[in-house]
Amino acid sequence: MSVNKLGVRDVLAIAPVIPVIVIDDVRDAAPLARALVDGGLRVLEVTLRTPAGLPAIAAMRDAAPEAVVGAGTVLDERQLHAAVEAGSQFIVSPGFSPTLCRIGAGLGVPMLPGVVTATEIMAALEAGLDTLKFFPAARSGGAALLKDFASVFGQVKFCPTGGIDMRSAPDYLALSNVLCVGMSSVATADAIRSGDFAGITERARMAAALR
Repeated sequence: MSVNKLGVRDVLAIAPVIPVIVIDDVRDAAPLARALVDGGLRVLEVTLRTPAGLPAIAAMRDAAPEAVVGAGTVLDERQLHAAVEAGSQFIVSPGFSPTLCRIGAGLGVPMLPGVVTATEIMAALEAGLDTLKFFPAARSGGAALLKDFASVFGQVKFCPTGGIDMRSAPDYLALSNVLCVGMSSVATADAIRSGDFAGITERARMAAALR
């Protein structure tokens, strides 16, 4: 299957952990992508919290063609179009915007909008979306709340993100309605800035083995 033909559930099923990446220097993008992929994590979320985010997406795709690279923290239509133009293969938002999801569907890019309440989940379902980011997970009820959601929203699958680490990740991954988790501790900003790519690869191996 071509990467461009992957749906959002296909993307989330590739690995148990998606590294959530904040990158300050685009020169770190290529070695970081290789470090993560070599550790067994092929789905990479590059947040658009810094100016280096967009060029880093293109650099990562060039350095690791086997990776699936997406843009995170996409807040508006301008960022969405810029992310797609940079080569993003999926889009992640912290919240649910019907407008953004409609535009993303028109562009043919998998969308992963964020929700945290039953009301938001119902709104997403009304918009035809049944695969969602649960954010901020740890501060919003964590695995216990997602377990409760499973009994009401059986058709919905989640990627919880926010405050999840190696210790808490298994609690989420054990749930039937969780496809994977997002985790920022695999490739921290400090590790990237210091060039500790060997350490990042080792943490990626640990994360990839969680399921």
